[in-house]
Amino acid sequence: MDASHSDVLILGGGVVGLSCALHLLKGGASVRVLEQGTPGCGSSHGNCGTITPSHAAPLAMPGMLGVALRSMLRADAPLYLNPRFDGPRLRWLLGFARHCNWRDFQHAAQARSAILQRSRRLLGDLIRDEQLDCEFVESDGLLYVYRSTSKLADDERHHAELLDRFGVPVERLSGEQVEAMEPALKPGVKGGLFHPEDARLRPDRYVAELARLVRERGGVIEIGARVEGFKTNEHRIDQVNTTRGDFTGDRVLMALGAWSPLLGQRLGLRLPMQPGKGYSLTYTRPTRVPRRALVLREAAVCVTTWESGFRLGSTMEFSGYAEGLNRTRLDALRRGAAEGLREPEGPQLQEEWWGWRPMSVDEVPIIGPSTRWSNLHLATGHGMLGVSMSAATGELVAAQLSGKTPAFDPAPYAPARFGL
Repeated sequence: MDASHSDVLILGGGVVGLSCALHLLKGGASVRVLEQGTPGCGSSHGNCGTITPSHAAPLAMPGMLGVALRSMLRADAPLYLNPRFDGPRLRWLLGFARHCNWRDFQHAAQARSAILQRSRRLLGDLIRDEQLDCEFVESDGLLYVYRSTSKLADDERHHAELLDRFGVPVERLSGEQVEAMEPALKPGVKGGLFHPEDARLRPDRYVAELARLVRERGGVIEIGARVEGFKTNEHRIDQVNTTRGDFTGDRVLMALGAWSPLLGQRLGLRLPMQPGKGYSLTYTRPTRVPRRALVLREAAVCVTTWESGFRLGSTMEFSGYAEGLNRTRLDALRRGAAEGLREPEGPQLQEEWWGWRPMSVDEVPIIGPSTRWSNLHLATGHGMLGVSMSAATGELVAAQLSGKTPAFDPAPYAPARFGL
């Protein structure tokens, strides 16, 4: 037997690729994961680790394009669009603008909610059943904190009422109730929205545990295997060429996150995605630490506490594939935290991080078979919700590749909607 051949060859060893690998292995397939760095070294590493069925609402809604365009004048805005000309980014922005209507908002929210709710249950079961060491906490929920009554009113209308329709619990709280729940907050809170079914974990540890499970179940993870090209034959991918050698698979799964459009071009696929750059700051724990994960809504800063540390994160920057830290964005995280928390930073800064989230133009992940290549499957475009959606993505991909009936409707995520 050819040692370089697998039933399924997975391109990408982040949280989505590894989740797919684990579900495929459970179904009896042989799996090889090709990762250009180390497992979870991309956006799976430095995100805030919140598991959020509450995040059904997409960014795209009427008025959001104006917010994005105005952000070009403020490099520290929570949503920042770099004014530098970039053809692919401009095409993506025009497509995004077309989705800023209530019909597409509702369609995207429904698709996101279905996969988020399914994934939340699967992820909790996996962590408990396998006793994964990733600082998972599911009892404390996620709290949105507001210092502006107008922002609270907007979110009650476009966020909380949406969750009500989808059956996702959300509790409306007064400012006094929020401050009583969270003594770590500065006074002046106007209200809050509490999401009791949201959870949190340490994402780098979770991905490390997934990689361990994949290996224990016979999967192979090739690290430092950057994909350099493909050998194709009409409508089939015959071989994947990497810096670690050439590999073949009966099926090829593209789970490359924000790198998917770059590799997709080599296969003649134009994936309607852009990298949405996020940042985080990780500290040792402050003395007065929040009891639960928080989102400081006006500043759009997510605050996550673990036994092993404390992280400030979020922001969305569209600067194409520009690498490196942007100090203006990191300073905005610090200021936002300082406005809301009594102790906004820990005693020791452990890591300053940036990473690209794979933002699809309609903010719905791209999961399913390619219409162009007979043995290519895609699992990408999860935006800011890769960890939250990963378990259900793995289940869906495994069902599709084995010919089984998926647990939820796969149609909204199909690559065919973009002619892929």
